[in-house]
Amino acid sequence: MKRLLMAAALAGGVMSSLAQADAAFLARPDVQRYIDEQVASGVFNRPELEAVFANVEIKPNIIAILDKPSTARPWYQFRSSFYNERLLKNGVAFWQQHAATLQRAEQVYGVPPEMVVAILGIETNYGRNTGSFRLADALSTIAFNYPRRAEYFRGELTEFLKLAKEERIDPLSLKGSYAGAMGLPQFMPSSFRKWAVDFDGSGHRDIWNNVDDAIGSVAHYFQLQGWRHGDDVIVPAAVQPGVDVSALVADKFNLHLTVGELKARGVLPQAQVADHVQAVLVPLETAPGVTEYWLGLNNFYVITRYNKSTLYAKVAQELADELRLRYLNTQALQAAQPAATPAEPTPAP
Repeated sequence: MKRLLMAAALAGGVMSSLAQADAAFLARPDVQRYIDEQVASGVFNRPELEAVFANVEIKPNIIAILDKPSTARPWYQFRSSFYNERLLKNGVAFWQQHAATLQRAEQVYGVPPEMVVAILGIETNYGRNTGSFRLADALSTIAFNYPRRAEYFRGELTEFLKLAKEERIDPLSLKGSYAGAMGLPQFMPSSFRKWAVDFDGSGHRDIWNNVDDAIGSVAHYFQLQGWRHGDDVIVPAAVQPGVDVSALVADKFNLHLTVGELKARGVLPQAQVADHVQAVLVPLETAPGVTEYWLGLNNFYVITRYNKSTLYAKVAQELADELRLRYLNTQALQAAQPAATPAEPTPAP
């Protein structure tokens, strides 16, 4: 990641940037009010903020993406997007390459390597697809041109500017998704400031190009959300005939009920799990008109904190389990191969 000291950037280019850029966005009253608020907070000075906003480019295509009606896909369509040979093959290779860092993350944070690898695979295919939008453009576009989400994204814009200042990075140099997600783990700026870690001790938190920091940051996030090392993620369930589970399904993002309470309501686990354990009921449409039921446990709930989708959490669990199996099989095969013996020297004539 290209690092530029904010002071140097301001000294060398503020006036020329202001002269060359279209001043229309910077001159907008709502942008000026935002700058006033940030300067009043004492975190920023006016020249550094004007240097950023004078160079922001509003991206109408982002608004078009946000306005496009979202269509929820059923499980049988969703699963193949993230549980496939491409991610499995790349995931095993990634695990082999970064095994020591993943092991250290498990020791420090208690989160298994396969879950960290699965998340990085689902989010960006191990850094291959981290986003091509300048984050200053993306966040500013939504913060000032999309009223429905403006308040949230102004908060994320502020967090982004703070992290750029803290990490001494030119904010105009950083790229991410159209919605402002960043780096290998696709953290939003507020998540970065709360949970990103400098896992290699370099003095910077770089989730764009530093795999150690990306691995440590995902594991740290899961730890602080309550991941329990060694616990199950999800178990199959059966719903007794005639039981209406619509209210239970609607409460899928909260751990309000225990397995014992769910049993009393007609939901029966199909694997051994203690009655006192908290769980959520998860329906999965495995084929048109065919629904399977599962009980998501604490660690399943934790995955939904990373992405608020039960489909995401289930595919992450399945991908993680298969990645672990394949990684261990690969390690066993490599260990079983005889060590290469040095070639006999060719006698001199």
